[in-house]
Amino acid sequence: MRVGKTSVLLLLCLCSIPQAQAGATLFLGEPYGHDASFAGTGHAAVYLSGVCATSPVELRRCLPGETGIVISRYFRVEGYDWIAIPLIPFLYAVENEDDIPLFADRRLVSLLRDRYRRSHLESLIPDLPDGGTPEGNWYQLIGASYLRTIYTFEIETRPEQDENLIRMLNDRPNRQRWNLIKANCADFARQILSFYYPHSVHRSIVGDLGVTTPKQLASTLSKFSRTHPELQTSSFVIPQVPGTIPPSKRVRGVLELAVTAKKYMVPMLLVQPHVAGIMAAGSLAHWQYRPGKHAPILDSKNELDAALTRDTRRAFQNRLDEIVQSASSGAALNEHDWQSLRATAQPALDSSGGPTFLVQVGGEVTSVGVSRVNILNAPAGSEFAVGLVKARLREELQSSVKHKTARADVESDLILLQELLESRTSGLASTGSFATNTGTLAAEDIR
Repeated sequence: MRVGKTSVLLLLCLCSIPQAQAGATLFLGEPYGHDASFAGTGHAAVYLSGVCATSPVELRRCLPGETGIVISRYFRVEGYDWIAIPLIPFLYAVENEDDIPLFADRRLVSLLRDRYRRSHLESLIPDLPDGGTPEGNWYQLIGASYLRTIYTFEIETRPEQDENLIRMLNDRPNRQRWNLIKANCADFARQILSFYYPHSVHRSIVGDLGVTTPKQLASTLSKFSRTHPELQTSSFVIPQVPGTIPPSKRVRGVLELAVTAKKYMVPMLLVQPHVAGIMAAGSLAHWQYRPGKHAPILDSKNELDAALTRDTRRAFQNRLDEIVQSASSGAALNEHDWQSLRATAQPALDSSGGPTFLVQVGGEVTSVGVSRVNILNAPAGSEFAVGLVKARLREELQSSVKHKTARADVESDLILLQELLESRTSGLASTGSFATNTGTLAAEDIR
């Protein structure tokens, strides 16, 4: 059964429907990569649906139809304290939702990020002298949903509050203040949320040793929302896009990290067992709080749906197996061959700016779309497309991510897989081979 409740603020913005009122939404991003291994506190940002930007460092009120900005504090990004990015580019590094890829290949994500940088952030993050792409933390500004799952906690705001915030941030110096202990991304989010609603969020002296963490902000904002039923609020999950980028990890507080780290706790238990016991007790409240527990999932149609359960996951897995087994074998690629083909395929953009891969098979090259809008456009590339959708489904149906996957997305992907398999069967019947169409590119185009 579909979840009927929708986010009045963020969801309407995602659907590009002008909202009746504005809102402030805490974005709690799970940790990934180095942060997941050594820190694990994740990232905090604030989405403001009534605030837009003249530039990434100058704010203004939104015009009708605009979707607001995501604002956060970043470490070593051109010396600025905060930077504002429009909602869809922040999440997916594209401007049009139709261009969101089904599969997050690292090279494709890099291409999308760099295209957006060159189009909109060139003055802030310029090319290298040779015209190349600069290194640095700027990649964190765009395409966040390729790296991590994001939990959202929204609360309504008034136009005059937005006006006051814009004035305050535009008037004060925007110079880097980042400090891991005293001025991190969660501290900035805390200041923004407290500007709208004083005392709505606060740090934890015990659970986080006085350090502001994203999880603590989510916990306290949730409590504030429950005690103020007159304010319109909502909460849901924006899932990480499946692909070759490892899934993000569970977000934790400071003492949680210490208690769960064997390299810290084992020596502590041996040397100072009473201290270890105090730390474990102090982390208990943080441990029990789960940001996304029972929260609906934002699906690819910008609707809220229930997450997979163990039974629905098993049913979908059985359905996937049935579809694959009943399909005509023809020239089907096995998993190893598809992975090899994907490794040599080159990310590119089609004439409309949609994401594609240039795939070489049998000395010929064809462009295969990888978004829901363009993936059915190239029958000659259906074998590659079939493998891509199967790979996406395998990622979605992993037991470790089932609570972050919308049922509707799996249903849509199974239908898409069937369509691709039928298209492949028809193509093989008419051509007898994995041929390319008249739009095929020369092989040297991807070398």
